[in-house]
Amino acid sequence: MSAQPARILITGCNGQVGFELRRALAPLGTITAVDVGDCDLGDEAAVRRTVREVAPQIIVNPAAYTAVDRAESEPELVQAINARAPQIFAEEAARTGALMVQYSTDYVFDGSKNGFHTEIDQPNPINAYGRSKLAGERAVAASGAAYLTLRTSWVIGAHGANFAKTILRLAAQRDRLQVVADQWGAPTSAALVADVTAQLLGRYLRTVGATGARGGANAGPSDFPFGLYHLAAGRETNWHELAQTVVGAARAAGRELRLAPEAIAAITTAQYPAAARRGPNSRLDTSALRSTFGLVLPDWRVGIAQVLEQILEAA
Repeated sequence: MSAQPARILITGCNGQVGFELRRALAPLGTITAVDVGDCDLGDEAAVRRTVREVAPQIIVNPAAYTAVDRAESEPELVQAINARAPQIFAEEAARTGALMVQYSTDYVFDGSKNGFHTEIDQPNPINAYGRSKLAGERAVAASGAAYLTLRTSWVIGAHGANFAKTILRLAAQRDRLQVVADQWGAPTSAALVADVTAQLLGRYLRTVGATGARGGANAGPSDFPFGLYHLAAGRETNWHELAQTVVGAARAAGRELRLAPEAIAAITTAQYPAAARRGPNSRLDTSALRSTFGLVLPDWRVGIAQVLEQILEAA
């Protein structure tokens, strides 16, 4: 494996993280990037067929059903995409000795904890999206494949739909806005998720090269720290402060907006009815990832500033 570039399969390549992964993982091997038009994750046969045609040595699966509120009315579809598809990918990885990389979410927790959630905290999802992602995590862990599962939070990228783009659209249309201020987390740039993934996979490939192992569930390098890790930007904020940050940065960059940051009113979760329940605490403890892999994760404002610069340049 070390003598040849790794064959890497990336799903959801037109999504926020998938788009960035194509860039970040390109130096590591030969990339096959697929999206829903190439591989429908709701179709089990299509998922297996894609893996067997590509024969990847690393499967990276950021593709997911992420419409949190709509998931409440489509539980079967969200389970198929977020739970069953990762299970199939992982089963195929176990069969061939590939590495499986899966992404998950802070929504596997109910958000009632006062401090930062660690990897050993007991999950307790309170919406359909969170339940589906937890099922996907557990299916990957039970598959017998060598795996890395990265839980992240509040992902925002320059490519694809997200909170920042929604706020900018509304800021151009309205002079008043209400945003929830009692849900706390760390906005994490899609680029950071992709770049950290690249660092982890680079270490994996170097370890494989050093040991001569293929890296599968039974033949993998025993000294590589597989498993579940939390990946999020540093510090914390709430949606209200993030909205003010987005609008302030856009206005400072010369974007003409009707809305001023101070015209964004803070409201509670109870004042903003939604189909899916959301807990107040989405904060993830990233100390295991940082210490295990020697990483420094930047303040959330650094990544979001970079994303906003790209969004505004593209507008």
